[in-house]
Amino acid sequence: MKVVLRQDLSGLGKRGDIVSVADGHGRNFLLPKGLAFPATPAVAAQAAAMRRARDLRDAKDRESAEQVARRLVPAVIHLEARAGASGRLFGSVTPADVVEAVAAQTGVQLDRRRLHLEEPIRSVGLHEVPVKLHPEVEFRVTVEVAAGH
Repeated sequence: MKVVLRQDLSGLGKRGDIVSVADGHGRNFLLPKGLAFPATPAVAAQAAAMRRARDLRDAKDRESAEQVARRLVPAVIHLEARAGASGRLFGSVTPADVVEAVAAQTGVQLDRRRLHLEEPIRSVGLHEVPVKLHPEVEFRVTVEVAAGH
């Protein structure tokens, strides 16, 4: 069965794509939930319009992500945290702390879920924090953690 997707579905396709699915999956899941509609020759133009809108939105999102990257890559974000004599923090610096510091120092609002820290920062010094704002735009923000308080 061929259907046109109404929204992005992981493992299946993106909004406006015409995909082939098992008859049961289409009839019992996708169509009743409004996730897709049957693909007929008459709806091919509608699907193409959905794909064009998606491509335009994607290009705009990518451009704005690149602007944010150009602004944040050269910047060094400064954070203060309580630390012991050995440079080990009492606690840790989390993605939420990094997002808050980025907003305060550069005015750029990031979503903490876009920061991909393997584990929270637990020592003073320079740290690289990977950020993925778009599937094609990935960069690193430099965070300097200093002992304070």
